[in-house]
Amino acid sequence: MKMETANRLNGIGEYYFSQKLREIDTLNKAGKAIINLGIGSPDLPPHPDVIKTLQEEAAKPTVHAYQNYKGSPVLRKAMSDWYATWYGVSLDPETEILPLIGSKEGIMHICMTYLNDGDEVLIPNPGYPTYSSAVKLAGGVAIPYEMVEALNWEPDLDALASTDLSRVKLMWVNYPHMPTGQLPSRQFFERLVAFGHTHGILICHDNPYSFILNEHPASLLSVEGAKDVVIELNSLSKSHNMAGWRVGLLAGAKERIDEIIRFKSNMDSGMFLPVQLAAAKALQLGKEWYDSVNIVYARRRELVFDLLQMLECSFSREQVGMFVWAKVPSTYTDGYALSDAILYSSNVFITPGGIFGSAGNGFIRVSLCSPEEKINQAIERIRVSVPVTTNL
Repeated sequence: MKMETANRLNGIGEYYFSQKLREIDTLNKAGKAIINLGIGSPDLPPHPDVIKTLQEEAAKPTVHAYQNYKGSPVLRKAMSDWYATWYGVSLDPETEILPLIGSKEGIMHICMTYLNDGDEVLIPNPGYPTYSSAVKLAGGVAIPYEMVEALNWEPDLDALASTDLSRVKLMWVNYPHMPTGQLPSRQFFERLVAFGHTHGILICHDNPYSFILNEHPASLLSVEGAKDVVIELNSLSKSHNMAGWRVGLLAGAKERIDEIIRFKSNMDSGMFLPVQLAAAKALQLGKEWYDSVNIVYARRRELVFDLLQMLECSFSREQVGMFVWAKVPSTYTDGYALSDAILYSSNVFITPGGIFGSAGNGFIRVSLCSPEEKINQAIERIRVSVPVTTNL
């Protein structure tokens, strides 16, 4: 029987990392022992008290039923308190917060909630590939806005304002920016909110990296008037080493939460209650938790800087987050060429910047989610096997 896939999948390929991990698995089976410096999945555990809470709550006989679509009141209150403590943002836990099964699902929920066929969405280039995929799956049209190093990896809002924005409904932004590690300025956040007001565009801010190697976490919702035009996604995946737990949140005005839950409530039945209660415990951790995580990442980042210098890449030491973004030397045609050279000669995988959009073609991204021992091994492998003065 011939079965055709839905038209909505036209132009939607398999996620790059899903495909690349299969290739790496094949290389490993051939005995290559690939060191993966590509994927940003934290290798450190959550706080012991978080794991203890999960264990204790999961042992109770009354916690295994379907859960409220809006999440546990305990978790929503913890999320509200977390935003007030760290971002200076006041959110009503009853009406302005929606827990998510990871923030990635929120990207899809938002697109499915607001987009009709042909609606346009501004997408960062370079940026997280899921933004574009979710827009296309929802029937929208992704309109990339190119960001460049000369503008501190911020969109040129004046240039965007001079284009036809009549069909643009949403704009995806992500700061601290992934993959470039760029921090936003307060002035930029204010201009971004004003841009949303002026053009009637809902600004969707994806904010999972604000605690990693960053002393001053910031929320776009902290700007005056932001709730009128901004919704924000956040996550415990990176900040609390809970990527596999799938705990995220959506924050915004009551009207936006009510609209999105109309879609979300038809897609899932809420998180396992012990996971929610453990997440609430995680959100109550103090500064010492974030400091302990960042001490580890800071040591790893210095090693990655050494690796990149050896490859004759250029990069900013001011970037934050759990990756390092670097420009490849002119001896390589693009980031793909350098990535492949390292993979096949040194058995080390580094992400080519081009997977994040055409503006990333000349760059690579190195993850900090590997122990120092592994990064040192990668440095030594590359040192003895990769020529840095010729294009491979």
